[in-house]
Amino acid sequence: MSVVYSENVTHRTNLLAAEAVRQAAVAAAGSSQSAIHTAELTFARSCLTSALATSCSAAQWTTMLKELGVQT
Repeated sequence: MSVVYSENVTHRTNLLAAEAVRQAAVAAAGSSQSAIHTAELTFARSCLTSALATSCSAAQWTTMLKELGVQT
């Protein structure tokens, strides 16, 4: 499990929920790299959305999306 933390309680709750969904999706994906990539993208997008909605830093999530191949 990834360690997720934020001083903002709402954002932290959102991050933990997104991580739980990501873990379940990766477990269900088995060895399908495409499904795992999709789970990682969904996780990063959920975290970015939460960061923007709660006025938290979005830098980590935009970097993660770029590393996953998303250009904007």
